[in-house]
Amino acid sequence: METPNSLTILFSRSTCIFIAMMCLLSHGTQGETVALDGNNFNNIIATHELVFVNFYADWCRFSQILAPVFADAAKKVKEVYPEVGKVAFGKVDCDKEGGVATTYHISKYPTLKLFRNGQVVKKEYRGQRSAEALAEYIKKQLEDTIQQHDNMDQIDEMQDKKRNMIGYFSDKETDSYKTFRRVAMQLREDCVFHAVIGAPSEGERGGSEAKLVFRPPNTRREDIQYVGETHNFDFMVQWMQERCVPLVREITFENAEELTEEGLPFLILFHKVEDTAILQKYTDAVQRELLSEKSSMNFLTADGSKFSHPLHHLGKTANDLPVLAIDSFRHMYLFPHDIHEGLETQGLLKQFVSDLHSGKLHREFHHGPDPTKVPALPNKEETGTQDGSNDQANQPESPNYPTPTKVAPTEVGATDHLPKETAKPSTKTVEEQTSPPESVFKNLKPSENRYSFADPPKDEL
Repeated sequence: METPNSLTILFSRSTCIFIAMMCLLSHGTQGETVALDGNNFNNIIATHELVFVNFYADWCRFSQILAPVFADAAKKVKEVYPEVGKVAFGKVDCDKEGGVATTYHISKYPTLKLFRNGQVVKKEYRGQRSAEALAEYIKKQLEDTIQQHDNMDQIDEMQDKKRNMIGYFSDKETDSYKTFRRVAMQLREDCVFHAVIGAPSEGERGGSEAKLVFRPPNTRREDIQYVGETHNFDFMVQWMQERCVPLVREITFENAEELTEEGLPFLILFHKVEDTAILQKYTDAVQRELLSEKSSMNFLTADGSKFSHPLHHLGKTANDLPVLAIDSFRHMYLFPHDIHEGLETQGLLKQFVSDLHSGKLHREFHHGPDPTKVPALPNKEETGTQDGSNDQANQPESPNYPTPTKVAPTEVGATDHLPKETAKPSTKTVEEQTSPPESVFKNLKPSENRYSFADPPKDEL
């Protein structure tokens, strides 16, 4: 038998390593679901265009029912998209992989989440749980979202109500176009993507490989050009996301579930549809004062005639529009100033949001307005006692929690920042108004009734 030389051994080892790496990358595309854990999770979602993940628990009856259906769907998708790195079906045993489950806020089983280009899609899957439906959902997610145009006239005349990203490319095989396509897949729900390829786009490109612009809604040729690297996915997606996902968004019954799923409190303006002036004033105020809060709060507008139920909870009707409030998903708080003056006066809107984060809004509902000055402690002479002790009548109020019974009754949420002597009288008792109105929008969150909760019932342990 011939003894292998060192070069042969090195080649064999390199081949084995390569094969092992390819197996790792393609594991999720072999028609079976791949078990994900803390060691391979990030690698799998980063090396596939799409990863569909089933977060489950073995003890959960619904998880047991879904497991073979999910595996069957994976097999169906594999038959259509066999390419390595295209799509994977993964599963996470949340009892064993608590860290992964916590990272993605899993509170019920089974939960199905989609990851695109390494990023989790905000809206989890809640469609029909059959193999056919799951497979069809993934196929739709892989469809090309870019609208192709073969002449510039179609672009010049375009005046869409939606936000538009337009790319001019020399060729579809360029890195610029491939990056643009990845971003289009990522932001498919937020912008409409267009492309002009080859000779028709030369006038716009000016000899370069690509030119990318953003066209705001209801405009024509008022384009904003992207000046970053056209093959850098991270830069491109960040720039486009800032324009495709506006700072101020409208909440509707169609998108309310998705917005609540983001888990951020709402600063929400209820308005009359025809009142465009207050919309602009609100948007300007948010842009001016609250840019630093965009990762901790959603800034929304709502048709006050359609969202009458939240207004009712705030003690308001359509006759009171416009109305500005915060919904923290626990309670609702009214803006304590005249809305027009409050949006125009520097700092008032910022203070309202800061008071939510600091707990002041909640604290003042329970204990009355925070005092602006801490009273000095009385001395012996002031108390009239020989031992210097303070009797109850002369005790100062706590600087943080004034005695609730001394707070004049007010309408819930209507005058929570008013001084005691100016608070409006009300027929409500002190006990009734020590709590703010409960959140209404938390009830629009996805239903949990179809799932098992994260803590298993005792009889299933």
